[in-house]
Amino acid sequence: MTHAANDSTHTRRYDLDWLRIIAFGLLIFYHIGMFFNSFGWHAKSVNMSDSIDAYMMLSSPWRLPLLFFISGVAIRFLSDKLGSVGFAGDRFVRLFPVILFAVFVIVPPQTYAEVIGTGQYEGSFWGFYQHYAGEIGGPWTMITPTYNHLWYVVYLFLYSLLLAPLFPLLRWIADSGAMRAVGALFDKPVLGPLLMIALPALPFLAIRFTLSMDYPTTHALCDDWANHANSLTILVMGFLFAKNDILWRAVDRVLPWAGTLTVASIAFLFVVYSNLEWFENDTLALIARVDRIVYAWAIILTLLGLARKFLTGDGPLRRYLTQAIFPYYILHQTIIVSVGFAIRDMGLDVWTEFGVIVVATVLGCGLGYEALRRVPVLRSLMGLKWGQTKPPAPISQLAE
Repeated sequence: MTHAANDSTHTRRYDLDWLRIIAFGLLIFYHIGMFFNSFGWHAKSVNMSDSIDAYMMLSSPWRLPLLFFISGVAIRFLSDKLGSVGFAGDRFVRLFPVILFAVFVIVPPQTYAEVIGTGQYEGSFWGFYQHYAGEIGGPWTMITPTYNHLWYVVYLFLYSLLLAPLFPLLRWIADSGAMRAVGALFDKPVLGPLLMIALPALPFLAIRFTLSMDYPTTHALCDDWANHANSLTILVMGFLFAKNDILWRAVDRVLPWAGTLTVASIAFLFVVYSNLEWFENDTLALIARVDRIVYAWAIILTLLGLARKFLTGDGPLRRYLTQAIFPYYILHQTIIVSVGFAIRDMGLDVWTEFGVIVVATVLGCGLGYEALRRVPVLRSLMGLKWGQTKPPAPISQLAE
């Protein structure tokens, strides 16, 4: 290994910290984009346009899979430290309060804006909330109470509990001679990179042309089987990669190959997504669907490789954002929807509207995090450790 970030057994993976920060940050801006694009969402701008649809579609195949992969790596380290029972208990204490808080405090303003905006409800927020929190469903079409953008946390929580009894088996597989042999195969010149791109993509291709045909993504937990299959698969892959230094060396070797494929796929898919009528051609549609899966894995490999090469440093900014980014994620969508809904009829041009929402989201997340992290019980509701910890570096020091 040539740098500390590659010593996967003993050193904190700063590269994965940075990727997690970047992925959550991109997700926040993706949801700002959802207010303006032509897709259905909780609230929409009067300035909405399909001009950004193709750009946003290029990030959809890999954002959450990358986060699940990183979560799989983290689960391996934490489960080795705590054991199966201790890990399950830790995840329950750390994530279940977050889910309850989000469902009954964070998410309701989003749903209120949605039912008001679609004409399904005309009363006060308090009248709405009594229906929202007091009964399953309500006088509207969506099922409430709901977790909206917190589906990732709900799924991660359930996957953690489901996998906990299997950790001894998964650990045995991850540390087996067979996995080391796989890593050695992927680390070979020429053939290794080709196989590292192709073989891990196969289960996702199988899911795409089987489960996905009957179970499109809904984030509704009970009927989201294709999404579960994809998310669990990439999470387990992260678990298997976590402490296998041969596999991480193979990530370094595959970088030029995966990067080239990523660039080519972005160019091809952008053209296709900008001309969706082309999907009427069955052959082209098939090629695009296959390439979307391969692209998702290729860009994850590319980002992992680039992070290992360039994002290995520590500092006040990483320490601050590593702690702050999850509370930002919890808070951001409610701010976007609420502010967007409040200003959408003010006659603002699209760039002014966009600027207001960006500033409100960044300030709202930052101020919300700074306030909540200082109160022990509220820290736990933001997914932070209970009690007072050493505060992150002040904003004034983050550029140092």
